[in-house]
Amino acid sequence: MRSHVCLCILAYHVEWHLRQRLGPMLYDDTDKATAEPLRTSVVAKAQRSPSAIAKQTHGTTPDGCPVHSLQTLLADLATLARNTVTTILDPAHEFVVHTRPTKLQQKALDLLAINPATCTQ
Repeated sequence: MRSHVCLCILAYHVEWHLRQRLGPMLYDDTDKATAEPLRTSVVAKAQRSPSAIAKQTHGTTPDGCPVHSLQTLLADLATLARNTVTTILDPAHEFVVHTRPTKLQQKALDLLAINPATCTQ
């Protein structure tokens, strides 16, 4: 039971950090400092910032990329692959081929400060 709780807390922690870093690409409101003065009182419903409303209305980020939920962005990133290839001429010689990230995937990798070529299994 304790290990299950620990894994749930760890998963929440990882998701929180992903949302913080990938916020500009997600529907999440990343400009809460601008939205806070829009509230009429402390007990009033929180207001969204103008940048969050623009992302939701247009469906694109300021740089033209489509806005995602965390789940759809992770599904898009899941298409990146690392392939170990051998040839018939020399089966003992292996080399690694990485799929080339799309513009959207590269932006997400940059926000996460990840270089797929340096990652190992």
